[in-house]
Amino acid sequence: MISKNRIKLIRSLERKKERIEHQLFVAEGPRLVDELLASCRPVYVAATRRWLDEHRGLRLHEMAGVSGIDEVTDAELERASLLRSPQQVVALFALPHSSGSLGEVAARELCLVLDGVQDPGNVGTIVRLADWFGIAHVFCSHETCDIFSPKAVQATMGAVARVQVHYVDIVEALQRCDAPIYVTHLHGTDLYKETLTTHGVIVMGNEGKGVSDAVSELANRRLLIPPFPADRQKVESLNVAIATAVVCSEFRRQAVCRG
Repeated sequence: MISKNRIKLIRSLERKKERIEHQLFVAEGPRLVDELLASCRPVYVAATRRWLDEHRGLRLHEMAGVSGIDEVTDAELERASLLRSPQQVVALFALPHSSGSLGEVAARELCLVLDGVQDPGNVGTIVRLADWFGIAHVFCSHETCDIFSPKAVQATMGAVARVQVHYVDIVEALQRCDAPIYVTHLHGTDLYKETLTTHGVIVMGNEGKGVSDAVSELANRRLLIPPFPADRQKVESLNVAIATAVVCSEFRRQAVCRG
């Protein structure tokens, strides 16, 4: 059984202010929670008997030692859940603390910068893409959606446990960065004709406005994702998460080809 205070706490974590105050975020559903459990200790778990029976081997009572585990009915889970269709388990995890400066990271490896990306689904998907392409750090402007909002966490599918997400003053951080700084641009060099580095910064901009002028001025490499064929009528732009996938894929393809 889950208490009213516990339900109140879980539902309050939909708001950034409460997540910061309690230093917690919410994860829901078997796939997401299982991914997080592989890397993180939960602070609290509320789950149905079915889910608990399937996870007996994890010694969950030891893992969730701070606040424990509640077995709940489907009706109780529905009252606590932030999803339209609750899925067996709700878990609370401690907010991770990121470390490392943009300049230091970009000098040795590839990293992503999100400049004002607003949609939680896009932000979560980009973190998931970073995990897929072996990018360990994503730096976000303060205007970018909070990665620990419930919708963003769901979209990461657990990648948020493996990718460090930093919120920084992007302009200031880029000013101190000596590594290559790439942005996608309508007047950039064809992505597939440019020799790409194995370290540096890939900047992705806001869904509607793109990369801000202040950030664009600091970029020293501009890339165009070319449409095919070039003269065909087409949509104005790509979704930012899709564009991120295309760009990261080409960076990694070239790195593998150079061997």
